[in-house]
Amino acid sequence: MPASLSTARLSASDRAESWHEAVSHAFVPMAVDLLEEVPSPGAIVGHQLGPVRIWRVQAGPQVVTRSRRMIADGGPPSLILSLQERGTALKEQDGRESVIRPGEFSITDTSRVFRKKMEEGFVFTSFHFPRAELDVPERDLRALTATSFSGAEGSAALVATYLSQMAREAEVLDEAVGRRAAATALDLLALLVDDRSGRSRPQASRSAASLERVKEHILRNLRDPDLSPSTIAEANFMSLRLLHKLFQLEGTTVGGWIRTQRLERCSRDLLRPVATELGVAGVARRWGFANSSHFSRAFRAAYGMTPRDWQVGGNPGR
Repeated sequence: MPASLSTARLSASDRAESWHEAVSHAFVPMAVDLLEEVPSPGAIVGHQLGPVRIWRVQAGPQVVTRSRRMIADGGPPSLILSLQERGTALKEQDGRESVIRPGEFSITDTSRVFRKKMEEGFVFTSFHFPRAELDVPERDLRALTATSFSGAEGSAALVATYLSQMAREAEVLDEAVGRRAAATALDLLALLVDDRSGRSRPQASRSAASLERVKEHILRNLRDPDLSPSTIAEANFMSLRLLHKLFQLEGTTVGGWIRTQRLERCSRDLLRPVATELGVAGVARRWGFANSSHFSRAFRAAYGMTPRDWQVGGNPGR
């Protein structure tokens, strides 16, 4: 169930206190300074996917600050990635200052002092997760806080595209799928950090984790003749570009890997009693080959003989 709060029905005099409590509860304790004499209504709507909390925030001009005293009060370190949708934000942390515009995102580490100023009405979606869930070196992460990332290209685009879609679908995802979606989001964020720091080995490791989840999905749906890169990407909440990139890292393609898995299962079934009942065409359909001619050509290319020859040659008693 989503969590939500709106100050629209409160009197202007009550909005400031209520909003401060809502912001500190949703994220971490922060000082909130509203910049309007009569505060605009604010709203926060949130969802939980595994370790990741997703918050869509809409409000008027304000400044939020996390001080050393607030940090000293305790609580585990956490990270906040914010996708700016409307308005601009001035972010300050670790000696850097960046303007975050619509379509861009930034990362904040709550274990250190930060300040965020929004001089106009704004909307952003934030992803809040424990620091321990992101397995990247501290020095690499520290180098990227209060940095503006464009969601238009490169690894930052993969992160922005995936997180935006995950936020849109969060309300309808069940717990198990939500946890897997959150794990993929963390993999992509780690990939971004690795990419910006020039580290290739960790990137490959985390890509492998995402690839393994995709392969599990494919194997569960191998019998579906409509299984395709687009349906796989959609089911795993990633872009087609990322999906193809994951398989390229292994030296293959999405379609090639699916075909290999289907052919292996067909080759086994052709040597079993089920083939007598179903016939060659039936075995092919059983594993997602909708076209018998295509199956025969693919099988011969992979095994050097037709499915019928394989079936007869592998069963001397026939």
